[in-house]
Amino acid sequence: QRRDGLMLGICNGFQALVKLGLVPFGDIRPMDADCATLTFNHIGRHQSTLVRTRVASTLSPWMSRMNVGDVHTVAISHGEGRFVAPQPLLDQMIAGGQVATQYVDAAGVPSMDLSANPNGSVLAIEGITSPDGRVLGKMGHTERSGAGLYKNAFGDTYQPLFEGGVDYFRG
Repeated sequence: QRRDGLMLGICNGFQALVKLGLVPFGDIRPMDADCATLTFNHIGRHQSTLVRTRVASTLSPWMSRMNVGDVHTVAISHGEGRFVAPQPLLDQMIAGGQVATQYVDAAGVPSMDLSANPNGSVLAIEGITSPDGRVLGKMGHTERSGAGLYKNAFGDTYQPLFEGGVDYFRG
């Protein structure tokens, strides 16, 4: 329990973090009915597209170069990306600032519409953290960005996630 590192899981890495319990609990624990999970997209097939996500919390050091309300366009590519959790756990995560990012519509509002939230994640959740913020899991592929990569994409396609992680260790 005395550790000072960071952990990041994107897409399948997010699934692993959730299945282990590292997000949202911060500890490895067996899964039960009170746990969150990632499951099949509502439409029942793989989704590969660009989505807009809004920063909902900067609790995590990974998010330290962002502000609540920032919207980024990120790539997704998954068939099991729908985040679900029991309401008491969702309430606890919201109160603790653990909902890091949410899928949003063109106006920047969290949405359950499949055009904005293509997997149907509850509360439009795209990424969550451990209670202390040092573990972050998210579905969107932040690493899939670069100069000229998305020539016809709408919005800010650069999310300074990795720089936040580096800043944590530079102190």
